Amino acid sequence: MRSNVILWWIIAVFFVIAAAVYTVWSLVDPFHGYVEWVGTIALLFVAFMGGMIAVYLRKTHRAQGGELPEDVLTADIDDGDPELGEFAPWSWWPLVLAGSATVFLTGLAVGQFLLPIGLALFVVAIVGWVYEYYRGNFAR
Repeated sequence: MRSNVILWWIIAVFFVIAAAVYTVWSLVDPFHGYVEWVGTIALLFVAFMGGMIAVYLRKTHRAQGGELPEDVLTADIDDGDPELGEFAPWSWWPLVLAGSATVFLTGLAVGQFLLPIGLALFVVAIVGWVYEYYRGNFAR
């Protein structure tokens, strides 16, 4: 986490320097001769964003009370592998859910008659995905 904080501070400083170079370059340019504010402000906002992320990561690092496994050189790969849950690799319900979202969004773009069809498919897909372990060979 410490290395991430340092990296974001480097990014912030880089964009401050880039904003200064951009401003000077726009002043020296014979075709313009004035400060091009849109690019200067955009680069300063990117630097500000990098600083905000660095501050957030620093506060998070202090609040967690220790080093993450990714920051310890002697850590194993399994040390940073949390339990994410149980997912069925053979499940077709995510594809049905994506199809229902496709039908619904197509209804928004093309014709409103597709909206209830997409919504009905969405309800069927969610119920099927949630209850897939309650029916068939994998029932518990």
